[in-house]
Amino acid sequence: MGTQESDERAGGGTGRRALLGAAVLGAGGAVLGLSGTARAAGGGPGGGHRGGLKSLPVPTVIGHRGASGYRPEHTLGSYELALDLGADIVEAGDLVPTKDGHLVCRHEPEIGGTTDVADHPEFAGRRRTKSLDGVATTGWFTEDFTLAELKTLRATERIPANRPHNTLYDGRWEIPTFEEVLRWQDEQTRRRGKQVWIYPELKHPTYFRKLGLGTEERLARLLREYGKDRQNSPVVIQSFEPTSVQRMNRLVGNPLAVLLSGADSRPWDFVEAGDPRTTADLVTPEGLKEIASYAQGIGPTLDLIVPRDSAGRLTEPTALVRDAHRAGLILHPYTMRNENPFLPTEFRKGADPDGYGDAFGAFRAYFATGIDGIFTDNPDTGVLAREDFVNG
Repeated sequence: MGTQESDERAGGGTGRRALLGAAVLGAGGAVLGLSGTARAAGGGPGGGHRGGLKSLPVPTVIGHRGASGYRPEHTLGSYELALDLGADIVEAGDLVPTKDGHLVCRHEPEIGGTTDVADHPEFAGRRRTKSLDGVATTGWFTEDFTLAELKTLRATERIPANRPHNTLYDGRWEIPTFEEVLRWQDEQTRRRGKQVWIYPELKHPTYFRKLGLGTEERLARLLREYGKDRQNSPVVIQSFEPTSVQRMNRLVGNPLAVLLSGADSRPWDFVEAGDPRTTADLVTPEGLKEIASYAQGIGPTLDLIVPRDSAGRLTEPTALVRDAHRAGLILHPYTMRNENPFLPTEFRKGADPDGYGDAFGAFRAYFATGIDGIFTDNPDTGVLAREDFVNG
């Protein structure tokens, strides 16, 4: 839980809540009827980061791990394509550390499914089974490699059964460090003439802290070094572990968001600390009020916004959007994907695992709940869906 002292040191937690909370105003109903483009939350279009998140359109389209519907995720190629396709923010970095303490961008510390490490005989002996947040996981882990060793690997498509076209790009890009992402962000901002935003996630921070590789301090150090640790900085930080977000609240002034999984799940830091609360407790009005004391937003799974029935069809929306907004929190739920298996049943077309369903219909259903933005693997679809929604 953030304190007044830590908020002041970080640049003002209350100010950051106001910054992101402004994006709530007009979300949903107030967006309807506008023409041409989505409403800019601060009342005007704008590229620079001086207005913070208020300069971004609502609903905000967030490129999930870049444009991962079209390129292997968490590569500079995926990130850059997300910008080309119109993403307002790029989730540039699920952050995990190397053996020598560098933060790199991978979906998980286990990299057997996202790199060609299995094709490197020199690393065959690194394959092992570990308990990752209580789950036995077998493969190769970033914390067992130096950065120099990881740089010899190349990224591959994580879900080739759903995205066989992405395998064309296997081997094309290396694993980026977060420091490289910060430099890339500055370069893209200069090239495009408007501020590029990123949305890094701290992955498994409790797991890494127990290994002596605490990630929050490493992230804060980099943000300070690049002058991106302030409340209006174009970097939003997220984690599934509330105590990690609280730690970041004491270290930096950036906008912060707590990620929320299924209602019955427990954040791993809660498990380790013996805290019996589940996600269901966190999404109550009381739980949301507590989150708002140290964070400015939440990133719930879409099923917490609109549950699905036993047949996979959407049911009635929950009160989460209303309750979060009342607490002063924005909502950036995850994840919209175009392929059939990921869509609610009523929006699927056929049974091909790589076939597209009615993604526009699904986007429309989620936007209608009043969410402030959405993570999507297909930013171009999200941008067009927002245009349809705004224009009624």
